Amino acid sequence: MRVDAWIWSVRLTKTRSIAATACRAGHVKVNGERAKPAQSIRAGDEVRLFHAGRERIVVVKRPVSKRVGPPVAAECLIDKSPPPPTPVEAAVVGIRDRGTGRPTKRDRREMQSLRGR
Repeated sequence: MRVDAWIWSVRLTKTRSIAATACRAGHVKVNGERAKPAQSIRAGDEVRLFHAGRERIVVVKRPVSKRVGPPVAAECLIDKSPPPPTPVEAAVVGIRDRGTGRPTKRDRREMQSLRGR
């Protein structure tokens, strides 16, 4: 089963094209290695997906070829993802005022320190 089709079928992304784009951009890893959209997966593989500002870590329980409903999708994977950030933690990210121009080097360093990098 293709990794992009599986990500879409278990509802980790809204469309298959978004899943394929994430694979091409390097946001999907299977067993620790970058995955191409057509890479095969099977039961027991660990899939890491960085999507919508969050990292999802799932283990394939069973591959499914068609998009399934949420209850069935939950049976097809084991979710080992860290909990999503609380609204307070999400608000810590620095937001620049519109029209202030490009951030300076000092601004970028401040933003990186807020993000914990």
